[in-house]
Amino acid sequence: MTILDKLADHAKERVEAEKKIVSADEMRANALALPKGGFEFEKALAKNGLSFICECKKASPSKGVIAEDFPYLDIARQYEAAGADCISVLTEPKWFLGSSGYLREIAANVSIPCLRKDFTVDEYMIYEAKILGAKAVLLICSILSAAQIERYIGVCDDLGLSALVEAHDEDEVRTAVSVGARIIGVNNRNLADFSVDTDNSRRLRELVPADVLFVSESGVTSREDTARLEAAGADAVLIGEALMRAPDIAEKLRELKGGSV
Repeated sequence: MTILDKLADHAKERVEAEKKIVSADEMRANALALPKGGFEFEKALAKNGLSFICECKKASPSKGVIAEDFPYLDIARQYEAAGADCISVLTEPKWFLGSSGYLREIAANVSIPCLRKDFTVDEYMIYEAKILGAKAVLLICSILSAAQIERYIGVCDDLGLSALVEAHDEDEVRTAVSVGARIIGVNNRNLADFSVDTDNSRRLRELVPADVLFVSESGVTSREDTARLEAAGADAVLIGEALMRAPDIAEKLRELKGGSV
C-alpha cells in the first residue's frame, strides 16, 4: 500500500465520521444554497504569463514538519501581497497537519481564489469545500476512477468551483483529458520513492490540449525552474515547500516570479 492509498483510506474514514455530524444531504443542500461560484480559480490561471499557486503547508509525509511555526493567515496574506494568483490550503489533518479551519479563515481573509488541497474521495468533500470558501478542489487520478472524476467535475460545475485534476504519468493525463478536465496538474513527485523530477511536467505537457490549463506541481524551487516550465508551456506552478522554508516568503516569491510583482 502506497502513502497515497493510506491517505485516501484515511480520507474515507474522515468523511464517514463527518457524515455522522452533518449528513450528506444536509451538506449538499447547504452548499447549493450558496451563490454559485464564477470559476475564479481557473480564470486566475488563464491570465497571460505564468500564474503562481502558493501553498500553506505545515507538514508532508516525505519531509515531516516543514513549518514548526505556522502563522497560516499571515503566510496567506504575505502570498497575496507578493503577487500570488491563488492559494493552496492543505486540509488533510494526519500527514499534512492541515485543517478545514485554516481554509475557512484564509478564504475569508484574502481576495484571491483558494484551492482545497486534500484527498477528495467523496462528493461530500466538494460540497464541504464550497462551504469553507474554496474556489477549487483537487481530484487525484491515482485514487479515483475515470467515472468518479467525471462525476466530481460535474458536482464542481454545479457549484461554480474549479477542479484541478492531478496526474502523475501518461495514462493518468489521458484519463484527465478524456473526462473533460479543464485544468490538469502534473505532480513531479514520484509517490513510490518521493523523488522529484520537473522534467515530468515537460514530458507530459505535449499530451494536454492547448485549451486545457496546465499546472506543474512539486519540486519547483528556483527562478530557473519557473522559467523553464513557462517555456515548456505551463500555465501555472504550484509551490509549497520552497516558500514555506524561505526566510522571507515575499522575497522568495518575487525571485520565483523573476523579480516582478
